[in-house]
Amino acid sequence: MEQRGVTVWFTGLSGAGKTTISQVVAERLRSQGYPLEVLDGDIVRTNLTKGLGFSKEDRDENIRRIGFVSHLLTRNGVIVIVSAISPYRAIREEVRARVGSFVEVFVNAPLAVCEERDVKGLYKRARSGEIKQFTGISDPYEPPANPEIECRTDLEDLEESVEKVLSALKEGGYIS
Repeated sequence: MEQRGVTVWFTGLSGAGKTTISQVVAERLRSQGYPLEVLDGDIVRTNLTKGLGFSKEDRDENIRRIGFVSHLLTRNGVIVIVSAISPYRAIREEVRARVGSFVEVFVNAPLAVCEERDVKGLYKRARSGEIKQFTGISDPYEPPANPEIECRTDLEDLEESVEKVLSALKEGGYIS
């Protein structure tokens, strides 16, 4: 049986839990032998999209580039795990249309919870004005209208969130 590729797109505020959930999902899928690539927003910004800023145009271009790579991998039977804030709904929908096999995971936690979890001090720096155009503080985050999965990381534990993602991939026929 040929492996069906899919892009699993984790979106949400900084500190919501995107990277944590996506890493565990990736570990589980890798341990079962699935062809897999992880595109983490922070890592992509230091390599693929280096030089882009945080204006709306640059953020959209960042997501377009991640989407382009995701599309190439997905059409070749790879499971692509993307973890990126991707704050704007329209660009996420553009990427969804391009990729085709796309599962959106809204990693949802209230802003106050994300700020409590902020190990890098980014929210504090944004609130003090040191960081401009920070999503959730001085720049908007547009939640998905109809995500396939919503992980409420303030209400459920990590294992529950991971199981939601894996179950959706099974139901979609991407994994057995």
